[in-house]
Amino acid sequence: MAKPLHSRVNINPSIVCIGLMPLLSYSVFAAEPRQEYKPFKVSVSQISTQSANVANGETELQRDSLLLNAGVTMPLSKQWSVGMRLGYDRLDYDWRNIRLTGANNTAALFSDAGASWENIDRYRASVSVNYRMDKHWSFMFSPQIQYAYADTASASNAQSYGVVASAMYAFESGNMLGVGVAYLNDIDEVRTLPYLAVSWQINDRWRLANPFQAGFSGPAGLELSYQFNPAWNVGLGNSRRTERFLIADDETVVETNEWVSYLRAGWRVTPAIALNLYAGYYFNGELEVTDEAALDLDNQGAAALDLEFRF
Repeated sequence: MAKPLHSRVNINPSIVCIGLMPLLSYSVFAAEPRQEYKPFKVSVSQISTQSANVANGETELQRDSLLLNAGVTMPLSKQWSVGMRLGYDRLDYDWRNIRLTGANNTAALFSDAGASWENIDRYRASVSVNYRMDKHWSFMFSPQIQYAYADTASASNAQSYGVVASAMYAFESGNMLGVGVAYLNDIDEVRTLPYLAVSWQINDRWRLANPFQAGFSGPAGLELSYQFNPAWNVGLGNSRRTERFLIADDETVVETNEWVSYLRAGWRVTPAIALNLYAGYYFNGELEVTDEAALDLDNQGAAALDLEFRF
């Protein structure tokens, strides 16, 4: 019998990066020439997966996600800077051939009448305070809040909050390593994520870095990228992704956990515009429902597009 979700506290030593779903958070461009500072960033991302069987049965799930992000970073002095990030995500869960009885059923995900939930709204906000002590050490503190709920629940019961804190060391080469912890009081569950952050320029072409921002969507993973020229690069990455949201106001929560590997092609169209295309593969996935055993989610392919503007 699986332990109820509300009683679990996860300690996950996975690699994550500093800051605040699914596949995308921000693009990675290595060895870029110094450009005019642009404090504002806006991005639009679309992710689509193949249909996957749930609980090794007939029920199928196909997902589409639209992610909107806006952020700003402002220096206050040589040592201090602050940032703010806002986001809205629309997650569409397309259920097919729902099986409520018999072997390999998915009744735990739905009401007794079989009514399904299909759309999830997720609102995100975070503030970060950064302090650079000297040429080597820098520190970050970032509180964050999130509301994530299906069309069968209300926002008032879907609040999550947390904080990310870190310390990073910059070597003489400019490469950086850091450690920190993310404390996340998610819907009906507390998660604590120790993490290691890395930004390492191996040579003029190769770079190892965290491709995503840490937070409620889980660890940030690692990406190895190769820079062909100032405009084009490719990357190969891997990360564990989490989505947790309310599906009923009686504190019934669904959580998806899965790994994703991907190949990315990035194009710096102009100094202010970047485009990234992703081909990914989700694997070792599962869906958990409050007080129920986890249901297996079959492996599936995915594709994504991310467009970013800086100004």
